[in-house]
Amino acid sequence: MPAKTIYSVCGMCPVRCPIEVDVENEQCRFIQGNRQAPSIRGALCTRGAAGIPFVRDDERPQFPMVRKGERGEGRWQRVSWEEAFSFAAEKIAAARDRYGGRSLLWSDTGGPFSDLRQAFVRGLGSPNYFSAESVHGVNRQHAALSLFGFSDDRLVLDLKHAREVVLQARNLFESVHIQQANDLLDSLENGGRLTVVDVRATVTSGKADRFFLIRPGTDYTLNMAVIQILLKRKLYDAAYAEKWIADLDELGRLTAGFSPQVAEAETGIPAADIEALAQDLAKAAPQVIWHPGWRTARYTDSFFVCRTALIINVLLGSVGARGGLPLSSRPEDLGQKGLSRLTDLYPAVTEQRADGVGWKYPAFEGGPGLLHTALGAIHSHDPYPIKACVTYQHDPLAELPDPEKLASILAGLDLLVCVTSAWSETAWNADLVLPLSPYLERESLIAQLDGIRPGFLLRRRCVSPRFDTRSDWEIIGGLAQRLGLSSLAFGSAEDIWKFQLDGTGVRLQDFDAKGMVDLTGQPQYSRLTEGFRFPTDSGKIEMVSFRWRRQGLPSLGSYVPKSHPAAGMFRLILGGCGLHSEGDTVNNPLLHKQMPENVLWLNQAAAAALDIADGETVAVSVQDRSGRIRVRLSEFIHPEAAFTVTGFGRTLPPESRALGRGLAANRLMPGGLDIGDPSGGGLALQEHEITVRKL
Repeated sequence: MPAKTIYSVCGMCPVRCPIEVDVENEQCRFIQGNRQAPSIRGALCTRGAAGIPFVRDDERPQFPMVRKGERGEGRWQRVSWEEAFSFAAEKIAAARDRYGGRSLLWSDTGGPFSDLRQAFVRGLGSPNYFSAESVHGVNRQHAALSLFGFSDDRLVLDLKHAREVVLQARNLFESVHIQQANDLLDSLENGGRLTVVDVRATVTSGKADRFFLIRPGTDYTLNMAVIQILLKRKLYDAAYAEKWIADLDELGRLTAGFSPQVAEAETGIPAADIEALAQDLAKAAPQVIWHPGWRTARYTDSFFVCRTALIINVLLGSVGARGGLPLSSRPEDLGQKGLSRLTDLYPAVTEQRADGVGWKYPAFEGGPGLLHTALGAIHSHDPYPIKACVTYQHDPLAELPDPEKLASILAGLDLLVCVTSAWSETAWNADLVLPLSPYLERESLIAQLDGIRPGFLLRRRCVSPRFDTRSDWEIIGGLAQRLGLSSLAFGSAEDIWKFQLDGTGVRLQDFDAKGMVDLTGQPQYSRLTEGFRFPTDSGKIEMVSFRWRRQGLPSLGSYVPKSHPAAGMFRLILGGCGLHSEGDTVNNPLLHKQMPENVLWLNQAAAAALDIADGETVAVSVQDRSGRIRVRLSEFIHPEAAFTVTGFGRTLPPESRALGRGLAANRLMPGGLDIGDPSGGGLALQEHEITVRKL
């Protein structure tokens, strides 16, 4: 067959960059970023480039499998898709008949292609749909909700036009978001300045004008000190505050005890440097962005950290400003119709969510939810039993803390189904594995992209599946047909696309030129205009949230000093890298060669005190949990921190490359399912101290 170029969407990480793929004779020959997509410029991260080796890899689920023997034993029976759908449907129907539709829980990657999956859960009468953001980003989302009345996905990071950017525990140039990385580089080339706040030096800090090596867990004092300086020195935008901010005086009272000197004592960052940062931010306002990072499941006060980061943006007038955080535009804002939603085919479910969101926790709403809390209902039956669970490209046993306890909780399910394109710890413990085609072998729903340039994005299938795997719409359709949801059982992807595009004025052939449709010729910088009201009680940005106050939760709390670890102990810090995305990629043939295992970063001086040399394998332990891992020593990591990349320490026999390589950090978090942030609802994954010793 002649060579052709197919426009599609990467699926190697949650960013989902637009791509173009050269295909010849049913083989993907070359893959790169979509050169017609804004700020992509043909670039693709290492993970994206590994999409082709993933398709060619034989060590992934190749056909539907039903468990034989005990969970986790690794004994499987191959079945047909018809048998697999019938098996799952019978178990789900049995649970629904006995306990109601609410007894189904769906754990998902979320993102722009999830509408069909959410419709399936709603159609069964369950409110229990959760996305991966419930593990990593729920504190950030709830911080925005408490301030603005909407989630942070309504705010766009206009890095390209920013003059001052602060990245707090966000390693943008390694955990790569291509568009944002290119935009930030453009800003720096045009005179913009970058400040990085982190517990260790990174590629991102290497490109920064300022690097604050902060003591782990003390970010809240830094942020509050910056707010105090802006208020006391009257460096904030007074006209903006008068118009859009509620409770500014109360904010001043709450920050009274957080002087730069207090912050210096806690964080280790000189007070003069904190003062200088605040002054420079004020000079650049409103073209300022202070971002608290994507992984905000860190500490028990991470909600306050996220909230104060957003408040700094607010005080400088950057919310709604070009070069700051303009509001996201939707098709409706342009007088156009958005995509038809499949969830609208079924009425909203009024049943209480198993995680307590909306009733037990009335301040929180919808969104990603609190997966760890909902999973507890499997064991406790509070507020009702959860008996069937489906995970879609999500691995709770690898991402949540204390997997031993979680495995015992999951044992109470009548059915555990994993829809996955790669093996996972959760799939290995499932009753049924439904193999999802890798993204180059599947098409997905049309995605609606809200933002500065609202539009639609289409993932097309580039090559036919090598094995007996299927796309998500085929899997959902097969289950839906057997469970009485025939309106979700589409005959082809084109049928779904036509449903979505109905009334938009956009045709399928409009995607042929570049794989996406731009609904506006020019960027739309949505601002706060006269008559605008925030969906809060006051109609303004609330420094003290009425919504949180009604639940008895503080909007900003007092700071609880972090204890200093004893000799030989370190605070466990988790993060990502440019090569791997959680555990999804550690067995990828290309990426495994580049990074076969994780290492433990330690401070040189702290390691020398323990007689530990660079490259040695050390023993790490906490309570009755232990493991071994090689160390990498650096003077540019805080002496109290031990940093490692997540996703390693795999125990799955089918993954010959990843098996037994590195350390699974979540196994060093006993009791971690019960350690969280009360005001934000998220888990606190970095409130664990480990002992490190020389072997």
